[in-house]
Amino acid sequence: MSLLRPLPVRTDPARPHRAAADVLVFLGAAGLLWLIVRLAHGTVTAWSPATAPATVSTDPGELPYYAGRSLLRMFAALALSVAFTFGYATAAARLRRAEKVLLPVLDILQSVPILGFLSVTITGFIALFPGSQLGLECAAVFAIFTSQAWNMAFAFHHSLVSQPRDLDEASRLLRLTRWQRFWRVDVPSGMIPLVWNGMMSFGGGWFFLTASEALSVDNRNYALPGVGAYVAAATAEGDLGKVLLAIGVMIVLVVGVNVLFWRPLTAWAERFRVENSEAAQAPRSVVLDLLRRSRVGVLLGRVFGPLVHPADRVTAVFGLADHPLRTSPARRRAGDVLFATAVLTLVGYGLVHAVGFVGETTGFAEVGHALLLGLVTFA
Repeated sequence: MSLLRPLPVRTDPARPHRAAADVLVFLGAAGLLWLIVRLAHGTVTAWSPATAPATVSTDPGELPYYAGRSLLRMFAALALSVAFTFGYATAAARLRRAEKVLLPVLDILQSVPILGFLSVTITGFIALFPGSQLGLECAAVFAIFTSQAWNMAFAFHHSLVSQPRDLDEASRLLRLTRWQRFWRVDVPSGMIPLVWNGMMSFGGGWFFLTASEALSVDNRNYALPGVGAYVAAATAEGDLGKVLLAIGVMIVLVVGVNVLFWRPLTAWAERFRVENSEAAQAPRSVVLDLLRRSRVGVLLGRVFGPLVHPADRVTAVFGLADHPLRTSPARRRAGDVLFATAVLTLVGYGLVHAVGFVGETTGFAEVGHALLLGLVTFA
């Protein structure tokens, strides 16, 4: 009869914790999605330059909404910066001739003050979306983008050109396509510097909120709902208390973004470290531990995992991530001459039109004045 006794049922002690983690992750994702939709709805409202407000309300009750709008712009600029970094830095690292032009251009762009970009782009973005506030939103996002993208592009480019030779040889032996090499070799090997430089660039973007949300074009001032515009309005009113309140809200945003986004990301990026020695103190994150404990990642893998191989087959048309180890010196020299000729032709064409534009508008006397002011700024 003892053989007929039921066996004891084993229970997984981690199952209740996993269920709780699943619930927390699901509620957090649902709340985040609702918040993004709610905030994004305000970016497409009707807008006209003639009736647009020149300032925002300084009611402290509006600060939570303003904080959300500013945070949405920051992350939109970050996403745009990552896309720019992947395309621009990869082209500069993989195309020898293009690197000679792309890197100096990037160096010049990072030296241009943010107000220099705004004075040129605001009118264009407003004309691109007539009757909608989206044009002004794009101008603000682009202004924040200019404070983030250049540093990230330089960091990712350096990771590509300093990639270990073993990874390059493995990519050749495995016959990886360009798409496969980018996502399975290039991005993982450059993930740590990309994340850390992205975090520093994101932090630098907070300093440009006021300039990007309180805009001026054609002698008219426009303001977008945001913490930066709130600071500008409170400063214009001379209300130090409201300025300090806005600064306090920004501190809460910075700490919250660090805890909920950057710290989990830096801890997760440690998996891509290829050095023989590990970090003295590995980053830890409660949020990352919660995500790892939940089964959301497994479910997402089941949904999107089957799309990996079809994407590899579709992108195989871009060719293999391979280049000849040796090229004919005559062919290489001819290519260099053609490339240099094309670049010099474009530069000459641009200079001719730039000289004509200056002569027809401001006059050449203004160039000397601008140069003098530039020297003062440089000093």
